[in-house]
Amino acid sequence: MEIFRGRRLWIEQRNVSLPNGIERQKIIVHPSDAVAILPLEGPRCKLLRQYRYAIDDYILEVPAGALEEGEDPLSAAGRELIEETGFAATELKPRGFIITTPGYTDEKIYLYEARGLTPSQEFEKDEDEVIEVIDVPVADLPGMVRDGRITDSKTICLIYRCLGC
Repeated sequence: MEIFRGRRLWIEQRNVSLPNGIERQKIIVHPSDAVAILPLEGPRCKLLRQYRYAIDDYILEVPAGALEEGEDPLSAAGRELIEETGFAATELKPRGFIITTPGYTDEKIYLYEARGLTPSQEFEKDEDEVIEVIDVPVADLPGMVRDGRITDSKTICLIYRCLGC
């Protein structure tokens, strides 16, 4: 049974049969699939210091966003990189995908490594987002994860996938 339908997600209540034979009612959140991109430029990368209203705080994270209807992940990665950083990439290398929180959602985020960054003329800042693009030494990223300066899960996964830390 559908509980809610919005622009980017819908929520349903469903009766499920678990592998052990028990039947339960579960709530499942179905957001749009998304992309996340680690923009690397030599010994530096671009991260976002972004305000997230759900936690009422700023976090450090990679550029990311939802796929538009009918959009493939590679195109979405290129679009989101420009929209959030103002840079386009000559190379977007797929780094797999992650399932964010399978306890209640089927969200899948496709991961990309971006290289060959150049300023884009297509950049238009979204007024609904409070974002500051910052340059960070790539060598600092593992330590920033370990000491808690980076807590965003998609960003941590991308750092691991791209840098093998």
